[in-house]
Amino acid sequence: MEIKEIYAVFEKQIAHYHIADSVDAPADNPYAEGSFEHLLWQKSYIDTVQWHLEDLVRPDDVDPVEALRLKRWIDRSNQQRTDLVERIDDYFLSLFRHVMPAPDAKINTETPAWAIDRLSILALKIYHFGIEVGRTDSTPEHRERCKAKYDTLLEQRADLTQAIDDLLGELADGRKRMKLYRQMKMYNDPSLNPMLYGKRQEK
Repeated sequence: MEIKEIYAVFEKQIAHYHIADSVDAPADNPYAEGSFEHLLWQKSYIDTVQWHLEDLVRPDDVDPVEALRLKRWIDRSNQQRTDLVERIDDYFLSLFRHVMPAPDAKINTETPAWAIDRLSILALKIYHFGIEVGRTDSTPEHRERCKAKYDTLLEQRADLTQAIDDLLGELADGRKRMKLYRQMKMYNDPSLNPMLYGKRQEK
């Protein structure tokens, strides 16, 4: 699957989300369970929901109880995002499992899935800056500033897409080798976060 096809899944999901434009709306994943496209859609859906959760928790007058609920939701979303990135990397690890790396093959600074994670967030930025560029209730100066940023994001998308294509090509022909380090998050693990296991011991 080419990177432009991956990005197209992200665009399709983001557009679908904004039909209902609600963090409570279901993912409505159109792809078969277990398919690579299904993973990509879920990844983009989680990112899109979290984008809007971050918006909801920003206002100064947000109810503190509601803010805490949203913060807990964001924490769960972060973990789900990480889990999905690792599942996407499992796909690539399986894809390249028969490739014999060259003796001088190097490890990339990030895995394919974490680079694709950046592409998913970039798709959201492009979508929302596109809205700002087209607003009719804002000043020309605002639209001009947003257009400059929008153009930069499009350039960044071209560069990132090319970089991911290059990485996948290098992994496919053995010029780079793939190695996974699972994320070791501590904040949401009751056995690792002292604020959680300490509270448990106090009882």
